[in-house]
Amino acid sequence: MKALIAKTLKSAPSLAPLALRIPIGIILIAHGSQKLFGWFGGYGLEGTGQWMASIGLTPGYLMALMAGSSEFFGGLFLLLGLLTRPTALVLSFTMIIAIFSVHIGNGLFLANNGYEFGLALLAATVSLAVSGAGKFAIDNLFANRIK
Repeated sequence: MKALIAKTLKSAPSLAPLALRIPIGIILIAHGSQKLFGWFGGYGLEGTGQWMASIGLTPGYLMALMAGSSEFFGGLFLLLGLLTRPTALVLSFTMIIAIFSVHIGNGLFLANNGYEFGLALLAATVSLAVSGAGKFAIDNLFANRIK
């Protein structure tokens, strides 16, 4: 079990994952805070939950809570480099759900509420799930302690 945890936390000491973690973490924190708290022009849990229920994601409030929490806390964890691989895996799944339940019918382009932005976030989170946190991450502190 210790080896699995160490392998999950360990990553190459590269700056490339850091270059993904920071902007993707900030973007996801902002999107999650729209859903959870109504910040940045969002509708909060009630409004987002009603909208999610209207498109068939029920119970809407719970779905809004799950999506918002995944984005907000997942974004925070990415920003910190904390449990990066499992967090990125959860976020990848969240992006797949968003793409196929909301955006796929609108085509690719963001101007039509298409899936291009969700696809970009999916690509970034899959990359982080594969690569790990890279340099300047809390994961590295934990990985060194487990050795």
